[in-house]
Amino acid sequence: MITEEQLDAFRQSGEPVRIVRDGLAANDVYGIIVAWDDSSLVLRKINKRVVKLSRDYTLERAADDRSVPDILQGEEESK
Repeated sequence: MITEEQLDAFRQSGEPVRIVRDGLAANDVYGIIVAWDDSSLVLRKINKRVVKLSRDYTLERAADDRSVPDILQGEEESK
């Protein structure tokens, strides 16, 4: 889970982030962090809509290369 300090840094900078929810890149959510609480965060998408997502998902900078979600790393090693 991402820390409060990391979330605050992303919010203050206004840097776009990517939320990786599963193994499919098409299911990633892009946007800017607006708010958060203990279990969720609010993201403003490019089309100005807001989405509430779990903080358990992988959060990374949108400019970085996409990483493999933690839940799928064990599956790839066994192949």
